[in-house]
Amino acid sequence: MTVGGTRRAALTELDEATLVARARDRDPASFELLVRRYQQRIYSLCLRMLDGASGEAEDIAQETFVTAWRRLPEIQNDAAFGGWLYRTATNKCLTALRRRRPTVDLDEHHPATDADPARSAGTSAAMTALSEALRQLPPQQRACWLLREVHGRSYQEIAELVGTTPTAVRGRIARARAELAEVMKPWR
Repeated sequence: MTVGGTRRAALTELDEATLVARARDRDPASFELLVRRYQQRIYSLCLRMLDGASGEAEDIAQETFVTAWRRLPEIQNDAAFGGWLYRTATNKCLTALRRRRPTVDLDEHHPATDADPARSAGTSAAMTALSEALRQLPPQQRACWLLREVHGRSYQEIAELVGTTPTAVRGRIARARAELAEVMKPWR
């Protein structure tokens, strides 16, 4: 193992708050580990919020990490870094959605892999319907639903991420669930 490899292995043992503190002191190896920990989750959130537009999702995920690097000195609570990343990515996606209408289906990035053609076609049709239903939700509802159902965030975390109250988040998610359930009735 190289000296750099030994150092990297030692860094992976550190908790997130320590990595954030070291990254704030401009340690690129610590920041790289933070990016590795969150890059797939942030990209996945962006991809779903942006209706499967992979190029745009990559751009926004990258912008999120560039912003994080620049604004690390402003982060007061090192342990809240993950929430801060989710909030930044969510806000960037909401801004992007306000600027355009979505054009790519969600299921294009999650092709059916079932060996049974009939079942595969059904799954594909259900994913298309879900993608379309998600596309029809207002951006704030879509963000709340994705953060809760796909990323497992608490109501309190989501409220902090989107700048509202947990009660408002519950309402948005309830409305999103009701609308999605109505659209998905044929696939039950």
